[in-house]
Amino acid sequence: MPEQLIFAMEVTLNGLMAGVLYALVALGFVLIYKASGIFNYAQGVMALFAAMTLVGIMQGQVPFSHLINAVFGGHITHFGWTVPSFVAIALTVGVMVLLAWLVQVLVMKHLVGQEPIILFMATIGLAYFLEGVADLMWGSEIKTLDVGLPQGINLWIDETTFNIFGYGFFIDNLDIVATVIAALLVAGLVCFAQYTKQGRAMRAVADDHQAALSVGISLNFIWVLVWSVAGFVALVAGIVWGTKSGVQFSLSLIALKALPVLMLGGFTSIPGAIVGGLIIGVGEKLFEFAIGPMVGGATENWFAYVLALIFLVFRPQGLFGEKIIERV
Repeated sequence: MPEQLIFAMEVTLNGLMAGVLYALVALGFVLIYKASGIFNYAQGVMALFAAMTLVGIMQGQVPFSHLINAVFGGHITHFGWTVPSFVAIALTVGVMVLLAWLVQVLVMKHLVGQEPIILFMATIGLAYFLEGVADLMWGSEIKTLDVGLPQGINLWIDETTFNIFGYGFFIDNLDIVATVIAALLVAGLVCFAQYTKQGRAMRAVADDHQAALSVGISLNFIWVLVWSVAGFVALVAGIVWGTKSGVQFSLSLIALKALPVLMLGGFTSIPGAIVGGLIIGVGEKLFEFAIGPMVGGATENWFAYVLALIFLVFRPQGLFGEKIIERV
């Protein structure tokens, strides 16, 4: 088998793994958009906030220690204990549920029936607010996140592909775990949205806030629920990305990579988020492999956005999105 074809196969596999990570972030956008019609600009910052909170709890860090020390002149940084990763994840889920309730009570409750652009601007403000709160709570230094997920090259795949092709594929164990987690999340979310009373209520709220209220659906409950689920998805994405590249403020920028994924898959489709992520992940890797050397490289920085632009021109609703029909 030609050497270039073998390399292309390895690049494709790594692209699939990267696409799953993009899809994890895109899932949070889709959930909130389906339930409320809001494009949540704060989703990437929610992943950052969740990851920083998890690290802070695991390390026994005192929240707002920098602020407390500045005001009272102390030197307190840690409680003096560490928390097991499983317990810390459960506590962080609780924090994200509390955050969802606060978002509903303090922001969304007062914006029922407003224009989409107003809701979008509210999420921009929420993003910058959360980023500032995360900085005050846990500090801005880069943090290492280790919850026990396997990392490093998968030796079985390396040995198997070497025996078959004479060349071992470098596939990260973390990417394999992320793929399994994403598959389970998608299956669970699809079942939740399609076959539960709460899932049907979410879709009703997305169609028309006032109509949903008129048939007895509680907007308060549904919005707290959907922001809680989106917060959980953000936590999972934050764990995977934080483990892979460290917990730092650039983690919030992963939301930007989710935008082309949403444009390809459609803003209202959970499976579309996964398919769009895989297309972006594989496409950018193969494009860099095949075309990158001809144009000076670094094509991964812009390939996804160019592909998304093409979709916006010819199929603006995405591959799985609902086609918008306006009657006049």
